[in-house]
Amino acid sequence: MALIQCRFFSDTLGLSTSMTVIVPQNRPDGDGHPTLYLLHGNSDDDTIWLRRTSIERYADAKGLAVVMPQAHRSFYTDMASGYRYWTFLSEELPKIACSMFRLSEARERNFVAGLSMGGYGAFKWALRRPERFAAAASLSGALNMSASSSRNITEGLRADLKLIFGESGAAEREDDLLWLVRRAADTRADLPKLYQWCGTEDFLYQDNLTFRDTCRAAGIELTYEEGPGDHTWEHWDRKIRDVLDWLPLASD
Repeated sequence: MALIQCRFFSDTLGLSTSMTVIVPQNRPDGDGHPTLYLLHGNSDDDTIWLRRTSIERYADAKGLAVVMPQAHRSFYTDMASGYRYWTFLSEELPKIACSMFRLSEARERNFVAGLSMGGYGAFKWALRRPERFAAAASLSGALNMSASSSRNITEGLRADLKLIFGESGAAEREDDLLWLVRRAADTRADLPKLYQWCGTEDFLYQDNLTFRDTCRAAGIELTYEEGPGDHTWEHWDRKIRDVLDWLPLASD
């Protein structure tokens, strides 16, 4: 595997930013390497998956490229008072990554996953752009951003959410995963496969149950798993291996 720590200019953000990429060194078959976009959490950056897990070794065994973008504390959203991170993630980033590396652009060879804030970003990307991905996964995701007053969050994060979502600090419509699930059911959208895991001691556990139950009520297919655990890398390092095993890779 090749490891690339890439700095580049984003026209969407109007600033220099970064992504960490791991790519198989062999020549890809067909149109490029199968690719996982792997999203970080609220307090981390594009290097964190590489530093806290063995994602490079796990991806190597699958022949999978992994693109890990920098998104700061944006919740992968076009912020009410800030930068357009949703547009950057969903439109600009894939074009830049595919222009630099031999990555497949085919839906059946593209996947997205993330933890915490990144779990929210992964499911939002999959639900709003279902034609892009074959599968999406959330680990300990912040999946109920429509009800900020009911969540166990710090005052600092509450202030961030006002910058991101507006004065209410709560996502509305296309930034609300629960609304997106119900819309997908109404429109009979061809969604990617969805995988969700959360620890039963995690402070986001109840929000994960809400998302699970919303999918079930809407008739949306979801692979749901839970188990003992809190909001820590010990569990995410283990579960990302399960996610890679679950992905519908052509070699499986």
